[in-house]
Amino acid sequence: MTTTTLLLLLLSLLIAGSLSYFQYIFKVKNESKVNLFLAFLRFLTIFSILILLINPIITKNTFEIVKTPLALLVDNSSSISFLNSNEKTIEAYKQISANKEIKDKFEVQSYGFSDEFEPSELFDFEGTQTNIAKAGKDLKSIYKYTLYPTVLITDGNQTSGNDYLYSFGDANKVYPIIVGDTTRFLDLKINQLNVNKYAFLKNKFPVEAFLQYSGSKDLTADFTVSQGNSLLSKQRISFSANSKTVTVKVLLPADKIGTQIYKASISSVEKEKNTYNNTKNFVVEVIDQKTNIAIVSSINHPDLGSFKRAIESNVQRKVTILKPNEIKSLQDYNVLILYQPTTEFKSLFESNKIARINTFIITGNSTDFTFLNQQQNNLSFKMSAGKEDYLAVFNGQFNAFSTENIGFENLPPLQNPYGTVSVNGSVSVLLSSKIRNIDTNFPLLAFTENQGRRSAYLLGENTWKWRLQTHVANQSFEKYDIFIDKIIQFLSTTAGKKSLVVEHERFYNFGAGIEISAQYFNKNYEFDEKARLTIAVTNSTTKETKNYDLLKSSNYYKVNLDGLKAGAYNFTLRELNTNNVYSSNFEILDFDIEKQFVNPDVEKLTQLAAQTNAKAYFPNQIDALIKSLLENEEYKAIQKNIVVKTPLVDLIWLLVFISILLATEWFVRKYNGLL
Repeated sequence: MTTTTLLLLLLSLLIAGSLSYFQYIFKVKNESKVNLFLAFLRFLTIFSILILLINPIITKNTFEIVKTPLALLVDNSSSISFLNSNEKTIEAYKQISANKEIKDKFEVQSYGFSDEFEPSELFDFEGTQTNIAKAGKDLKSIYKYTLYPTVLITDGNQTSGNDYLYSFGDANKVYPIIVGDTTRFLDLKINQLNVNKYAFLKNKFPVEAFLQYSGSKDLTADFTVSQGNSLLSKQRISFSANSKTVTVKVLLPADKIGTQIYKASISSVEKEKNTYNNTKNFVVEVIDQKTNIAIVSSINHPDLGSFKRAIESNVQRKVTILKPNEIKSLQDYNVLILYQPTTEFKSLFESNKIARINTFIITGNSTDFTFLNQQQNNLSFKMSAGKEDYLAVFNGQFNAFSTENIGFENLPPLQNPYGTVSVNGSVSVLLSSKIRNIDTNFPLLAFTENQGRRSAYLLGENTWKWRLQTHVANQSFEKYDIFIDKIIQFLSTTAGKKSLVVEHERFYNFGAGIEISAQYFNKNYEFDEKARLTIAVTNSTTKETKNYDLLKSSNYYKVNLDGLKAGAYNFTLRELNTNNVYSSNFEILDFDIEKQFVNPDVEKLTQLAAQTNAKAYFPNQIDALIKSLLENEEYKAIQKNIVVKTPLVDLIWLLVFISILLATEWFVRKYNGLL
């Protein structure tokens, strides 16, 4: 409490005493017990009111010792138990967390990680993925401005996420405790399989296998690919101490329509400790139809090649780039992409009025907008001779089909003549345009559907820069290519809109995320946010059925089916209000990525420790680790001064007290006839 506050309180006592004495004793010249009691009540009332006005604050200083956090991370994935290291892991964890000297010096905080990262002191080693990078990243966000050591108990074998060498940062030391048998065993492994999801009937599709060998002597192995009881391919592979990786490419026939399951295997006469990683299943969907797309342009432009590469990233698509007079028959194509049409396209537009092929019209600086206004009536253009750069604005309410924002607001602008664009009839706008920071409210990418015929409009050239920018941002063209594929999928479908649209994969790897998404549209083909969607999933072998509700997420509904065992499943997705139904199936492949390793990754964990100026340890070196942590002078407790300011009295109770005083004074005066 400050000196000023104390002086004010003393002054309040003087004022309250003076006023009460003057009113009930000096003024009435009577020192009866009643007057003395009334003077006392008035003194308390005035003094309480003055305290209420002053509101004195008491400041209290306390000191707290803050210990340095010690993050104790335990790998809770199934690879720990597969390597028979769960007991050593628990023992190492308890030896550190229960050490009295460690607890005296550090604030020990335990975490478990597999595919997720969470505080935990109990570990079951049942995680289906290992993401050490996520654990390091989440740990940095918890201790943003604190210097702390990390003890990482793991085998170092990561199955998902980025490289964990760069996830913990360089400022804080990481001490890995490497669990697992470091004895090198002979091991053959299919490290990776590359295969397209789709193949075409009567064609051959490639399979690329990356094979790995751990051992010191020369070895010959057989690499085979089979389907059921049929052997489709067999190759003899040679390994040595100096040649431990081999890449094998085979061509397999696609002679059956539908989802085909294959098995790739590698084997030798030598005995292996782990044969689980010798086999991998993969699935290919064989289709007998290909979507043919014609890109028609009278000019050369980088956009043409960009569209071709993006579209053909889906092997179901085939793109041909043509000039307007080179198309012999429109019936050869499922979609027409008309790039910057001019009067040279007149005969093509006339022919398409009969063929009714869905079109994707792209405009730019070479477009004849007068001609384009004559050939279609979905959009009206009033353009000038000047050029303008248009940025994209994503419309989150777009519901013609399901798509995501790939970061359109950060993509380079498209160029188009300056002018106005008017919308006629029902047009769904996915992207609107803006000039610098000013919204034009004009469409940049729009879609229409009229009497079963669909059209798309992209108002600007230089989308090749979009594809390049998404690769810079994501180290992959995938997001942009999927976005373009969604457009082509919309245009290649000639049937009318369905009320219930469901998206799912035909196969999933066991342990990976199994997600099914759906959209439900009302009679006006508007996304229905009040739909009630449920799904019944039935195991084809056991006939066991599980029911789930789909949860709404932005402009679609989704359900996560993680936890299902490997096998074939049929499912029925139903909208309860209207009883609309969608039925299909999927397959969960028996593949456990956590069982692909026979040894811990000693080299990687040692590199992580060295990178953070720390040291890696083994379970039999825990005492040395504890000694190192205790002797490290970087980690000292901090004395923290905590200042607590509290009011001398509670204001509400003081008001109640004043009210009681005034009421008592009034009743006493009334009773004694002093009113």
